[in-house]
Amino acid sequence: MWGLVDAKLIRVSTAMHRFASASSLPPPAPATAAAAAAQAAALRFGSAATTRVPRALALTASTCPWHRRHLCSSSSSSSSAAAAAATAAAVEEARQGRKQLGATTQLYEYLLANVREHPVLKELREETAAMRGSQMQVSPAQAQLLAMLAQILGAQRCIEVGVYTGYSSLAVALALPESGRLVACERDERCLEVAKKYYQRAGVAHKVDVKHALAADSLKLLIDGGEANSYDFAFVDADKRMYEEYYELLLKLVRVGGLIVIDNVLWYGRVADPLVNDRKTISIRNFNKKLLEDNRVSISMVPIGDGMTICRKLVDT
Repeated sequence: MWGLVDAKLIRVSTAMHRFASASSLPPPAPATAAAAAAQAAALRFGSAATTRVPRALALTASTCPWHRRHLCSSSSSSSSAAAAAATAAAVEEARQGRKQLGATTQLYEYLLANVREHPVLKELREETAAMRGSQMQVSPAQAQLLAMLAQILGAQRCIEVGVYTGYSSLAVALALPESGRLVACERDERCLEVAKKYYQRAGVAHKVDVKHALAADSLKLLIDGGEANSYDFAFVDADKRMYEEYYELLLKLVRVGGLIVIDNVLWYGRVADPLVNDRKTISIRNFNKKLLEDNRVSISMVPIGDGMTICRKLVDT
């Protein structure tokens, strides 16, 4: 019996292919889920320019379990491939310095032209662009916002978790008064050497206390040293799977009314794609949910760069 059904399926599919290829009309909107599945099948068997799906194929798609599984698998694979391609394009744009999620090259260039970028910051950005992992560097617009937030707070004491080559920490250090202090936590010695070179070049090295160690260990040492509730501002751009731990430690270090800013909360758009479920993406999704539900802070998720969430501490922790 199944052999007969398979033979009929082949004949129907062949007829559909001939019928669809002969037409240049766009497909009508499917009225039911079964018709939608059948239309998807028509796209597989025919050309991109298809027309109305024969009722026999629509019925086959809705009633045959094997056909349903095959169509769903095909659709899922296509969606996954599209999501992967979009993510790869976003990462490549970030690598080339165009780190503004969803922006065209033209719009990004306009945005860059309207940022007041310190000459030493520009030199650092251009050197970093040739390095491996350059997509990790924040955009000039992000750095400008971080510096302004520190200035609005009248910040004297700041922390950065994840320095990379120092673009964001340098921007904040430039905004601090001469008596200001920035604790810069980074485990990559090679990147720190680049950062320290530009701190010196910009004349802010005396404001920056470099911690070459695991960031969580450095933050715990600050707490153990009696520095809880003594910092005005913190910025996190490090291991995404560690965000929750960094956040909890920084809540102990930052004063009430102070800010904790978290980078990459939109993660090249992956957080919004249900088909993307790698460990880092899941970690950021869970962290975003935690922030949304955390009454210890007020929050604002800002779609700048790769997305930043600004958290203002409300209660003593």
